[in-house]
Formats: sequence, structure tokens, C-alpha cells
Amino acid sequence: MDRIAIEGGARLEGEIAISGAKNSAIKLMAASLLTSEPLRLTNMPRLADTRFLGQLLSRLGTEVQEQDGPDGPETLLHTPEIISAIAPYDLVRQMRASFNVLGPLLARTGEAKVSLPGGCTIGARPVDLHLQALTAMGAEIELEEGYVIARTPHGLKGAEIEFPFVSVGATEHALLAAVLADGTTVLRKAAREPEIGDLARCLTAMGARIEGVDTDELVITGVGSLGGANWSVIPDRIEMGSYAVAAAMAGGEVRLTKTRPELMTALAEKMIEAGVEVTPTTDGVIVKRDPARRLRAVDVATEVYPGFATDLQAQFMALMTTAEGDSVIHENIFENRFMHAPELIRLGADIHVQAGEAVVRGVPALHGAQVMATDLRASVSLVIAGLAAEGETMIGRVYHLVRGFERLEEKLSACGADIRRVRDEVHEH
Repeated sequence: MDRIAIEGGARLEGEIAISGAKNSAIKLMAASLLTSEPLRLTNMPRLADTRFLGQLLSRLGTEVQEQDGPDGPETLLHTPEIISAIAPYDLVRQMRASFNVLGPLLARTGEAKVSLPGGCTIGARPVDLHLQALTAMGAEIELEEGYVIARTPHGLKGAEIEFPFVSVGATEHALLAAVLADGTTVLRKAAREPEIGDLARCLTAMGARIEGVDTDELVITGVGSLGGANWSVIPDRIEMGSYAVAAAMAGGEVRLTKTRPELMTALAEKMIEAGVEVTPTTDGVIVKRDPARRLRAVDVATEVYPGFATDLQAQFMALMTTAEGDSVIHENIFENRFMHAPELIRLGADIHVQAGEAVVRGVPALHGAQVMATDLRASVSLVIAGLAAEGETMIGRVYHLVRGFERLEEKLSACGADIRRVRDEVHEH
């Protein structure tokens, strides 16, 4: 297994281009199942997760072609017909979001057999709301030996669905199914994340009829069929936020490009409060901090969009480890999402976790150590901490990182970070 070694203390100076959003790309790829015409996605991130989903879509009948277009990496997806409506455990377990092929398969073929996603290290994250939405639209669903077996004997029908709480996955899944349903579907308490807006706009470009995009009530009037489209994936706001925090942690000045300032408004407000300079530009932001001056401790509570993203909580905790004063971080979205705290403590951080709250008492400096990534966002928080820690930090289990960050070492190295991938030799017996 590979590891990442970081020699801390280098200032970051330069420019980082932000990739397309992973959380949008994988739902847009699933949307290709809804049409027999080609869907061309540009600004595509090249990640383990998009490759996993590509393998699954190929199994279902999609021709998946990765290529470099005039605007960078793109993926052409073409599903002339569904050759299998079965999504097996060995592929779905590798990435939860691949469960979202269930709705499109039902909408296109009237039946599907999809494995329940495997366990997840950051809480239960059940798929009940997904299944309740599909049932409301006329699907008959059985659970059998770890699989969801679904049929729509009379096709999917429009329905009024009010989610008990905001769920990104359930909103996206219901949207994917509703565009081909007979009649009108109303989704109330819908999630408003930019990635959902991106999916809705792409589906509209394919011929779907969707009103209320970017609000908490989506009205979808089903159509008989969808066509192909060319669509550019929105910038990845979590990658953007992660590099913004990295620049603030290490000190220096980094320009983040190919993105939009409004995608990190909640984070920017907290960073400015802590003493970081965040300046919007026409294609991103400039993040600047004098490493000689300590940041101020700031409290943060994660909320659904447009609040502070749970996917940036670990990164912000790393930033607060050397701030002056005490910072209280409330995690309101996922239970069990402070697994990075013990690893940051190994680097010298002073963190006390109790239930959904972490108190971070700023220390003058962190010190390099061996640490281990527990999930995708936790792994990048350790990279951020390592950039400022004295000495060498060695991070294990970095396979989590390749799921969500494209060319991370390359992007940070180009700005002056001393970071490298250490390939552990496998000895054959």
C-alpha cells in the first residue's frame, strides 16, 4: 500500500487548477442510463470513484470512453440499450453512490436488481429515503440477500414526496427517476447542493422538464424520452475548499483557478474570521496568509448547503489545531465523523471529542509523525496538517485520497510543498 510523505514548513506559492466535482460527475454518469443517445461530459475528474462507476455502467450496457478533448479530460457515455439490469455487490460496495443506478434502470427498463451499498466508516447513511421515494412513484421493492429487487409493473408515476430531512443522495436519486415518470413529481425539502443543480441542468439539456432548480422544492414533469447532451461538470467545491485551507495552513499565497468563488462562501467567511485573506477573482479565489502570524480560533457547525459543508469539517479542524484559542466544531450531518481527531492528536494537536462536538485547543506547532487515513476527507486533513508540521509526516492508507483528489501531490508540489508518494514494495513469496 502506498503512503504519502510530507516534510512540513514550506510556504505555498503558485496556482492550482480545480478539477470537476466528483460528487456531480458520478450522478451525471448515472444519468447516461436514461437515454439511448450519447452523453458527453467535459471537465471530468479522473478519479478511482469515476472509474469504479464506469466499470459498473459498462456491465449494464454503457460504452464508456475516456478521452482528452479541447477543454481537457472528457468522458463519452453511450447506452444504446440496457444489456443487464443487475448491479452486483462486488462493484457497488466500492462506492456508495453507484447505488444511484437503481432509479435510472427502473425508469428505462422497469426492473433492476442492485446491491445495497457496503458499510461506511462515517455513520449509517441508510438508503431508506431512496427506496421510499421510488416506492411512492410506483416501484415494488423487495430486499433479498443484500440486494434491492425492484419492478414497476405499471411504470413509474409522478408523486408528491416530502423528505423527512434533507438528503442529497435521495434528492438526486428521486430526480433521476422522476424525469421519465408518467406525470408530475414534486420533491419537497429537497437538498440544494450545487451538484444537484448541475444534475438538474444537465437533465434539462437532455430534454427533462424541471422547475425550482436550486430551491428546496423541485417540480419534475415526466417526458417520454431523453436525448443526448454535451455538459461541463461544475468545479469541485470540496477540492477548492481543501486547497484553500492547505494554503492557509502552510502560509503563502495560492491562486485557485477554474472555479467559482460562491462555491465556498461558508468556508471563506470562517477563514476570513480566523485571519486568512480570501479574495475572489473572475475564475476562483486567492488565498493568502502570513505564516508568521497565528490564526484566531473560530467555531464551526456543519449544516446542509448553503451552510458549512461536512466534507470540509476535517480540513478546518486541521487548520484550527495551531490557531490561537479554543475552537468548538459541531458535526450535525454525520455521526462518527471525527475519526481524524486521534490522528491529528498524534501530530501534537489538543483535541477533545464528545458525541457530535470537538473542542480544539490551539497549540504553537504540530510535529511530524506516522498517521493513518480513515476516510477520504480525513486523509486530506492529515495532508493539510503535515504541510505545517515540523519534520516528516508519513500518511498511510492513502487509497482513500485517490477516490476524491486528482493529482494531489502534483498540484501541491507545483506550489512548493515537499510532498511525495512512497510506494511500498510488495515482496513476492
